[in-house]
Amino acid sequence: MKLLNDYDSRIFAVVGLGNPGTRYARHRHNVGFMTVDALAEEHGGKWSPTKHDAVTCSVSYSDRALILIKPQTFMNLSGKAVHKILAVHRIDSNFLIVIHDDMDLHLGKVRIKQGGGDGGHRGVRSIADSLRFRDFMRVRLGVGRPPSDLDPEQYVLSPFLFSDASVVKRLINLGAEATKLIVSDGLERARNVIHAIKTEETMRLESE
Repeated sequence: MKLLNDYDSRIFAVVGLGNPGTRYARHRHNVGFMTVDALAEEHGGKWSPTKHDAVTCSVSYSDRALILIKPQTFMNLSGKAVHKILAVHRIDSNFLIVIHDDMDLHLGKVRIKQGGGDGGHRGVRSIADSLRFRDFMRVRLGVGRPPSDLDPEQYVLSPFLFSDASVVKRLINLGAEATKLIVSDGLERARNVIHAIKTEETMRLESE
């Protein structure tokens, strides 16, 4: 497995996973879209019209060029768009950061990893299959597990609770911060910083 510092690239592809259209905009499955939207807004970027099955936005951070990407193929075919964008811009797959929702993490928790399995996430699986490469970097955004009487697919394809608004905002901001730390300081430093941050859920459990 090659790590970030093995390469001398100044271009990163940052993919937020989600489904296109207003119907899905605030769903848990779209928190990746929400995070790249936050990055675009923070850095004054403007989204392009759809091309190569994605909308993109070019920004810079820490002397690096970032191409923010929102696939428009729907989640299960995300890899189709990602493969095209990386080929067009000649971006090494080792400089791909994928931001996605994760039911295995408590709501508000963020974890960074490189490579490994897809954890049942079909968007991540599609990218790995399309690129024939699994060692890209991932920013995993915790959305929590569904209630026992709710199907997991139905859960991620439903909006966050209104009462969770502040936690979701913090989740998006933390996901954006994790991405920027990877770009500026490298994978290990980003992991050390982000993983040391306690979520509201963790603090609540420790106080009980």
